[in-house]
Amino acid sequence: MVSRPITILSWTLQLISILTGQTGDRMLVRCSSSSIGSQGRPFPDGSRTAGGRVSGRTASPQLEVSSCTPGGLPDNRGSMEGAASPEEPEAPERRRKAHGMLKLYYGLPEAEGAAPGATPDPRDPTDLNGAHFDPEVFLDKLRKECPLAQLMDSETDMVRQIRALDSDMQTLVYENYNKFICATDTIRKMKNDFRKMEDEMDRLATTMAVITDFSARISATLQDRHERITKLAGVHALLRKLQFLFELPSRLTKCVELGAYGQAVRYQGRARAVLQQYQHLPSFRAIQDDCQLITARLAQQLRHKFRDGGAGAPELAECVELLLALGEPAEELCEEFLAHARGRLEGELGSLEAELGPSPPAPDVLEFTDRGGSGFVSGLCQVLASYQELFSAQGPAGVEKLVAFTRELGNRYFALVEKRLAQEQGSGDNSLLVRALDRFHRRLRAPGTMLPAAGLTEAATEIVERAARERLGQHLQGLCAAFSDCLTDVRQALAAPRLAGKEGPGLGELLASVSSAILGHIKASLAAVHLFTAKDVSFSNKSYFRGEFCSQGVREGLIVGFIRSMCQTARGFCDSPGEKGGATPPALLLLLSRLCLDYETSAISYILTLTDEQFLGQDHSPVTPVSTLCAEARETARRLLTHYVKVQGLVVSQMLRKSVETRDWLTTLEPRNVRAVMKRVVEDTTAIDVQVGLLYEEGVRKAQSSDSSKRTFSVYSSSRQQGRYAPSYTPSAPMDTNLLSNIQKLFSERIDVFSPVEFNKVSVLTGIIKISLKTLLECVRLRTFGRYGLQQVQVDCHFLQLYLWRFVADEELVHLLLDEVVASAALRCLDPVPMEPSVVEVICERG
Repeated sequence: MVSRPITILSWTLQLISILTGQTGDRMLVRCSSSSIGSQGRPFPDGSRTAGGRVSGRTASPQLEVSSCTPGGLPDNRGSMEGAASPEEPEAPERRRKAHGMLKLYYGLPEAEGAAPGATPDPRDPTDLNGAHFDPEVFLDKLRKECPLAQLMDSETDMVRQIRALDSDMQTLVYENYNKFICATDTIRKMKNDFRKMEDEMDRLATTMAVITDFSARISATLQDRHERITKLAGVHALLRKLQFLFELPSRLTKCVELGAYGQAVRYQGRARAVLQQYQHLPSFRAIQDDCQLITARLAQQLRHKFRDGGAGAPELAECVELLLALGEPAEELCEEFLAHARGRLEGELGSLEAELGPSPPAPDVLEFTDRGGSGFVSGLCQVLASYQELFSAQGPAGVEKLVAFTRELGNRYFALVEKRLAQEQGSGDNSLLVRALDRFHRRLRAPGTMLPAAGLTEAATEIVERAARERLGQHLQGLCAAFSDCLTDVRQALAAPRLAGKEGPGLGELLASVSSAILGHIKASLAAVHLFTAKDVSFSNKSYFRGEFCSQGVREGLIVGFIRSMCQTARGFCDSPGEKGGATPPALLLLLSRLCLDYETSAISYILTLTDEQFLGQDHSPVTPVSTLCAEARETARRLLTHYVKVQGLVVSQMLRKSVETRDWLTTLEPRNVRAVMKRVVEDTTAIDVQVGLLYEEGVRKAQSSDSSKRTFSVYSSSRQQGRYAPSYTPSAPMDTNLLSNIQKLFSERIDVFSPVEFNKVSVLTGIIKISLKTLLECVRLRTFGRYGLQQVQVDCHFLQLYLWRFVADEELVHLLLDEVVASAALRCLDPVPMEPSVVEVICERG
């Protein structure tokens, strides 16, 4: 029993010795007949060594894995190239280095198994991790020092470690096997490629040596001929030059005859220096004289062509260039050039001016600017380019001449353009005008860039800005005219006769149509002027159109200006009755009042917000706040509504006044019915109530008593306790009655007839009724009444009380005023005998 574990332990130690002793640059795991398992003896776990493969792992770049065949011979199918022979002895230093690398890979401590704090001897044969490990010595030591149980534990632990090491080595080989094969193939291929490359480089070097040898031999052979050829080529060139000189007069003459002036000048320029250098020789002197005569004739012909009015700008520039090449004075040519250019450009300006004459119809503004751009501006650009190219050597003096020339003609052109723009009236479509201004401004950028000192671009920008301001003014006038047209339409609709069975448009419909029409005109105007700020317009990036045009021009000048003009126009209807306000229909006043109130409520804020969104200007100038405009609109609405109350109250008052003044109250008959004028007052008041209710809300009323429609007027009101004083009233005691009336007035609430009117129906009707009844009261105070006249006033006032109390905010107001009317009539009555209340009620119900 003891011999079997010892034998297994011996085999295990033999295997550890093999693993730790056969590693270096390459590791070979071998199975020999002299080592463990050569006869196929089984391990304790039941496995056999025959045919098995033990794998190892090392940090070396090359690894050779061999398996043992049953015969004990190594199988080299998986070995790498350059594997060492198994019998090759290894130096102790190399074995120690490989052993240390293996321990480093497996993460084993340096002194595993040693006592803590003790340094193991590197030459100890019993150290499993040492380089000088001896299995026999280690086995003998274990036999002597360890009992059987510890030996069995050591054997089990070694078997576990061997299996783990075998598994790790197999995994390493399997994972990197393809990489090893690829690396081997790559190295082999590189060797072959470099060998071929070396052969090609050798052949190339041989070829280059042969080429160098041939080149040296050719150069040596042609040296003498090259020098002779060079001399002969120089002589040939000289002879050609001499031939050109001798043929120069005839060539110049032929070029002049054919009109090839440029070629003649080039010939003269090529030979001028040579002729001047050798003019002391008689032959060259004769050639020079002939050339000068021909050149003088050429210059004369060029000047004649230059002064000819039919020459264009390119021909003109060519003539000047040739004359300058012939040595003509530049100052004189400069003056003649500008004079000739002035004549041509003035002709273009004359044709533009003729188009603006009174007799022929002027072309549209876009066509006019196109003609000016293609004619005058293009010609000016050609003149500027030619002048700067030909007379650049003139210096500042020449530039000043050109600037003065450009400004003079440019100002004339700008005057014509402004004259044509002034003819563009109306606030219609702006697209044609904006396109014309865009082309005008875009065309002038070229001459402005070529000659900035002339200020053409700045002048063109100012013209565009003035045109934009004028267009804004025209749109403002158009909005004001559209508002006036809307008011005219409303007047006509109100004054139109009503056909039987057909009703005209109500005030609500008229108000909606006026509001929508005005808003539509405002939006159309904003869309029209927005074209000035479009991104594709050349002048839209200027500071004026990015700032002042948006804030001060469109917002303040157009929109705010129109809203204020509209309020001012509406306030104009509030003049005195003898002037404009007298002919104004009351319904128009009511409609305008509601329109201004709607603007104060929402329209002004909406319009200004829409304007600010479309015109995002960068100007920080102060603008009119929305609250200010809303306050102006509300004040206008209040004035209009107050004037409406006055006008309608005046209409009713006129009926009451005439009815009182035209009647003889002393001789009137006993009343049997309500007068017709009182019925008319109630009807008109009801019509006014309906009319105001179409545009304004009801309003707030005070609580009404249940007997408001049953109250009967007598000589004195109920507050005066008429039942108490009436029996004692006699004509002989007028002072007592008068005194009683005056005392009652002292304690009664004062009525403000012309109090401020609120924006509701009840307030409007209250104001009209107060004015009407106050007029009736004052008229009654100026008349003298008989008995039946007093009774008629009593019946009329009771009839008015039956119907008017429901239109006012406080019924006590109607009662108080009617009490005053009846009381005043009683005071002015010669025989103040009142009618019985029951009789008054019967007459009013019958009426």
